[in-house]
Amino acid sequence: MSGDGIVAVVVSYRSAETIELCLQRLRAAEGVTAIRVVDNGSDDGTVGIVQRVAASEPRLKFIANPDNPGFAVACNQGAHAATDPWIAFVNPDCLAEPDSLSRMRMLASRVAPALLGCELVDEDGVPDPASRRRDPDFTAMLTAALGAARSNVSVPSNGEPVQVVDAVSGALMLMPRTLFDAAGGFDEGYRLHAEDLDLCRRVRAVGGTVAVANEVRVVHLRGVSSRSRPFFVEWHKHRGLWRYFQCFEAPQRSAPLRAAIGLAIMLRFCFAALRAWLRAVL
Repeated sequence: MSGDGIVAVVVSYRSAETIELCLQRLRAAEGVTAIRVVDNGSDDGTVGIVQRVAASEPRLKFIANPDNPGFAVACNQGAHAATDPWIAFVNPDCLAEPDSLSRMRMLASRVAPALLGCELVDEDGVPDPASRRRDPDFTAMLTAALGAARSNVSVPSNGEPVQVVDAVSGALMLMPRTLFDAAGGFDEGYRLHAEDLDLCRRVRAVGGTVAVANEVRVVHLRGVSSRSRPFFVEWHKHRGLWRYFQCFEAPQRSAPLRAAIGLAIMLRFCFAALRAWLRAVL
C-alpha cells in the first residue's frame, strides 16, 4: 500500500448491467491501491461477475452480504475492510476516467481536510444537479408541498477548480480516512438515500470542508439498480429525509412545524410513488 493510496469502495445491488465496466475503470484508475466490493444480496448475476473479475485482480476483495442491510452499512463495511489512507465511494453505475480519483485527491489538498465530489454527467454529458447541493431546506419543502414555491437544493458551478458547497452526491465521493473516521463514517440508520447529505453535514461539523472538483467529469448512469424497486427506493428516500430532519433540524423547530414538515415529506412521497407507478404502467 502506498502512502497516498486510494481504496475504491463499491456497493452493489442488482448491478449486473454496469458493475463490470465500473470495475474495469477502477482497475485502470491512477492511485487506486485497493478495491472493495460489498454486495447487498444481489440476485441478478452481479456476484458472479464480481467474483470473475476478482479472480484476476489481487487488489479486489469481495464481501457478499446474505441480505440487504442498506447502503450506509455496506459503505462502512467496505471502508473498514481496508487501511488505505484515502477512501473513494463509487457507485457501480459510475464510470471513472483513469485520472479522475488521482486528480480529486490532488485537488482535495487545496481545502484540506476535505470530502470531495466531482461533476457528474449522464451519457449525453448533461450535468447532474445533485453534484452540488445545499443542505435540505425543510421550510421550502413545506411551502412547495403547499404549492407556494418550488424547493431547489442544487447549486450552479462557479467555474473554479474547487468549489465549496454544503453537500455533494454520494455517487462518487473521495476523502481522507482520517476525516471519515473523525466524522464517524456513514450513519447506519439510513437505509437508502440522504446518508450522503448526513455525512457531508457531519464532515463540516468536525471541521472538514465539502467541495466539488468542477473540472473532473465522471459519467453516472443513474438509477440502474433502482429501476427494479421504484417504490422501495422512494420510500427509503423520504424516510431518509425524515431522519435527516430529526437529526439536524427538528430540535430547533416548534412541534406544529415539525408535524407540518413530516406531513410535507409524506405528501412528497405519495406524489413520487404515484409518478413511479405511472412510469411502470405506461
